[in-house]
Parts: sequence; structure tokens; C-alpha cells
Amino acid sequence: MRILVLGGTVFVSRTVAAEAVRRGHEVVCAARGVSGSVPEGARWVRVDRDAPDAYAPLAGERFDAVVDVATMSYRWVSEAVDALADRAGHWTFVSSVSAYADASRVGLSVDAPLHEPLTEEVPVERRLTEPELYGRVKVASENAVRDRLGDRAFVVRPGLITGPGDGYDRFGYWPARMSRGGRVVVPDVPDQPTQHVDVRDLADWIVDAAEGRLVGTFDGIGPARPLPELLGEIAELVAPDDVELVPVSPEKLAEAGVQPWSGPRSLPLWLPREMYGMTAHDAGPALAAGLRPRPLADTVAAALEDERALGWDRPRKAGLTVAEENEILSALD
Repeated sequence: MRILVLGGTVFVSRTVAAEAVRRGHEVVCAARGVSGSVPEGARWVRVDRDAPDAYAPLAGERFDAVVDVATMSYRWVSEAVDALADRAGHWTFVSSVSAYADASRVGLSVDAPLHEPLTEEVPVERRLTEPELYGRVKVASENAVRDRLGDRAFVVRPGLITGPGDGYDRFGYWPARMSRGGRVVVPDVPDQPTQHVDVRDLADWIVDAAEGRLVGTFDGIGPARPLPELLGEIAELVAPDDVELVPVSPEKLAEAGVQPWSGPRSLPLWLPREMYGMTAHDAGPALAAGLRPRPLADTVAAALEDERALGWDRPRKAGLTVAEENEILSALD
């Protein structure tokens, strides 16, 4: 098969390209080439999706499958579809569970209500102050793909994506922190669900879908489980004899200035109760359609390898510093 990956230089798109190459497919990666390199064995074609006539370098080429992971640009998605749909077979668009309008309900599946679509380009400053815009752009992008590709479209809505190359620190913080041992501050939320998908499993499934012409819309996510159970298993995997988990109530965390999910002075994976639905989608349809989640131990090992390569003490996009955690622990004693 000839597979076109729009991107192919970082995280999801690069992992998809690498898996397709591993299986012996002819892979073309269309990217600017400023974020990284394409996998060995793939061909890079310089495509700037902000440029006029962006897809001219692909003129005359046809593809059995296209994979698009455009993060937050309806224009990028619609222009790609307009330029390439007639020269492509199967088409994958990687959307997000952020497309759903209600983040509070657990057990949602693809028939749940979505945000209103947004087709305008969103300035960076609005993305930071109006996070729902991300989901609205994803909905509009999904619609563009379905409208043009019809029964050739495979739309995947992942939640938290983990594994090698994850640069957001939301998962990797925990194996890194557990590996240091000692008393570890964790959120005291016994009923909070959490779920994730390893990027390698997502990529495997996307390439499977291209090969098997799987179409439709799916939540690309693994089974949900309680957050304390997940954190406890990570501790057992990383430092079974050296870690003491110290649950702290959401109220006390808020008093200490700790925020949920991500950002400075945060506890990753922790969510406010009104957001529990974000990490509790029905994984059943995706599992039945071929998504195969790997053991947690594999994802944790890959996260630790990345953490070692990047450096334990680097500035992070999520988590507590040693000093911040010690401050919280001292206030409890």
C-alpha cells in the first residue's frame, strides 16, 4: 500500500508512519520538516499547510490511504480533503474526545451530543482562555472529512495518549516521580475513573484500519479504571518497596494551589468531578473493532525510558516540583 501521513515527524503521526514502514508499506510523510525527522524508510515531501497551493508537491500522486492528525485547524483539514480526496482510498482523521459537549457523564460513546462545529481559525490567545474551542474545531474537521469521503472515512477520537514521544508530561510524570521513591502526593479521589491509549497501540490500529478498510467513528481509548488503582500499579511497577502514596483531598490540594490535569503546580490525571466523563468513555466498540491495548507495564517502561533521555529535573508541562511536593507534605505532618 501507498500511505500518505500528513505530518510524520512527531508523536502520533510519526508513530503511525513508523508502524506502516515496519509492515512494508510505501510511506510518504508530508510535513514542513521543522518539528523533527520522519522515520527511517519513509519519504519526506515538504508540505507547508499554511502556504497557498500547499499540496502542489504531491501533484499527480495517488494513495491507498491517508492519515491526518491536524490538531486545531479546520482549514488544514478541509483543504487537505479538497486537494487529496479524489486521489485517496481510505482516510483516517484523528479527532479527540474533546468533541463531546458533556464532559461530566461517564460511559459516553460516539452517539453522545457533540459541541457545535467551529470552522473559523482560532488565535492562540483564545485557545488558552476558551478550551472548548478545541473540541468545536475537531467537530467541524470531522464533518469535513465525512462530507467529502463518505464511506471511506475512519474517524478516531482518542482521549489521553501515552507512550514514547509524549511531550505533555501528564502520564510520564507519575513513573518518573515513583522512580524517586519516598512519599508521593496523590489525589484522594477513589471514585475518579481514568483511561488512556498507548500511542503505539493507536498507531497499530490506524494502520490496521487502512489495511482492512475499517470505517466509521470510534473513541480510540482503552478501558477505564479507578485512578488510585492505576497510580498504585505504576508504583508497584516502578518502585514496589520504596514508595508511600499519600492521598490528599481535592479540597486540601486546592488550598495548596495545586491544579488538576496539567500545567505548573499540578497533579496530572487528576480531574474535577464535573470532568470525570473525559476519562470514562465506552471502550467496547473500539476494542471490538480491533484496538489492542498493551499491558500497563509496557507503557510505563517506555515512559521511564523517555524520562531518562529527557532528564529527570527538566522543566515540565505538568506535575509538582520536589519543593512543591515537600511543601504539601510538610503541611500534612
